[in-house]
Amino acid sequence: MKPAGQIDTESLLRVCPAVSRPANPGYGAAGRLTVTAGSVSFGAGQPAVIAGPCAVESWEQTLSLAQAARAAGARMLRGGAYKPRTSPHDFQGLGEEGLRILHAAGQAVGLPVVTEVMDVRLVETVAQYADMLQIGSRSMQNFPLLVEAGRSGKPVLLKRGMAATLCEWLGAAEYIALQGNLQIVLCERGIRSFAAGEYSRFTLDLNAVPALREATFLPVIADPSHATGLAARVESASRAALASGCDGLLIEIALQPETCPPRCDALQAITPETLRRIVRFIETRRESMDWLAGSACPSAPDAERSPRPRSLESSS
Repeated sequence: MKPAGQIDTESLLRVCPAVSRPANPGYGAAGRLTVTAGSVSFGAGQPAVIAGPCAVESWEQTLSLAQAARAAGARMLRGGAYKPRTSPHDFQGLGEEGLRILHAAGQAVGLPVVTEVMDVRLVETVAQYADMLQIGSRSMQNFPLLVEAGRSGKPVLLKRGMAATLCEWLGAAEYIALQGNLQIVLCERGIRSFAAGEYSRFTLDLNAVPALREATFLPVIADPSHATGLAARVESASRAALASGCDGLLIEIALQPETCPPRCDALQAITPETLRRIVRFIETRRESMDWLAGSACPSAPDAERSPRPRSLESSS
């Protein structure tokens, strides 16, 4: 007998029929919905990287990081204008001024933007500037906010609550979907565990990625910045997330995180050089998979097969 309020994956058909794979047989066993935000698509095959500052601090800072993100190969710009902080005495963001800066920086470099909305009263305002609305970990079960985000018509990046089960996470997505908005990207950002604060900020639960692929057709990305809390861990966590099947990454960057640290989460911000290595890893994996797919086809003439990627060449 289950205690009151307990749900599991067997309850998905009842809890979230709009976003569950079993209730939508048209997607089959592995099909996924493609979610588009501006010029970026999630779930279409090639993982997309979202990068930028944790918080928008100034026009100069945001523009320089937008340029660096674009140069490194990021497809979308992130940046917080409204910041949920543990202490009310910490930097809370620039508010609507930050939204204007982020929007202008994105337009200047040709990148769509995503930013967090924390309050039902701010959904309309944030939607005027952002190509995609982010629902943060602390707001995952703010049900009125989920409803309003769904009604906005904007694509929604839904982060997992730091103590949320898979079913609770998909239940939150259902609130958005019931407003007629299926443009939802799920984001695994780490869960709180015994490791929190010892050698990482949270635990990046990559077991959830294949489980989600079985349970829903919505695309899934990972946030290795918040999951690890340390810049030195972000690159390896990114590679692991991509290997697990993630459709993209959400990463925080800073130009000089050690000598000129950002005002928010400075220890987890990576440099543009590290970001470029992560993007190159995505590109190399795609080249390798394309080559393997071509070489495995016996009917393809040798002259038409893709050239062997450098990553598979012998070092000798």
